[in-house]
Amino acid sequence: MDVFEAIENRRSIRDYDRSKPVSKEIIEKIVNAARWAPTAGNRQPIEVIVVSSQEVREKLASLSGYAPYLKDSPVALVVCVNQSKYTKGYENARQFYTPMDASAAIMNMMLAAHGLGLGTCWDSVLDKKAIRELLKIPEHVEPFSILALGYPSKRPETPPRRRPLEEMIHWEAY
Repeated sequence: MDVFEAIENRRSIRDYDRSKPVSKEIIEKIVNAARWAPTAGNRQPIEVIVVSSQEVREKLASLSGYAPYLKDSPVALVVCVNQSKYTKGYENARQFYTPMDASAAIMNMMLAAHGLGLGTCWDSVLDKKAIRELLKIPEHVEPFSILALGYPSKRPETPPRRRPLEEMIHWEAY
């Protein structure tokens, strides 16, 4: 699949085929895509917790605001950022690098999943303290986001509208 085709055809999937489990090999392939995402100073701070337990996914769904699809997907990938990796000049800019590094890793995983025929839906982590306790995440590791992952039961047929390129591109200045 061409990279531009993957970018333009990927959709947020909220309905999953529960009869089709996601193999460990496929999960590792998807998480490996995160490993290749760019990170500030090549610090590679991304950590991924794979959650397949129905009970734990239900708790994650309740802690993540409005995300019922988390309990319906066969897998949830909790993307975390290991703050201890930001050393040697990066300590004071963690708040800038954390969202950049995590978002690049997440997008790589979403595109990899799409390329393998799976769907994802990206959700925020609203209650970091509760998620930290639930998943036994150490203090120096920040839970950043959650990806629902599974085989789609159906794919949205029409792409969401996008504003025209001319409205968002600015040459030389705004």
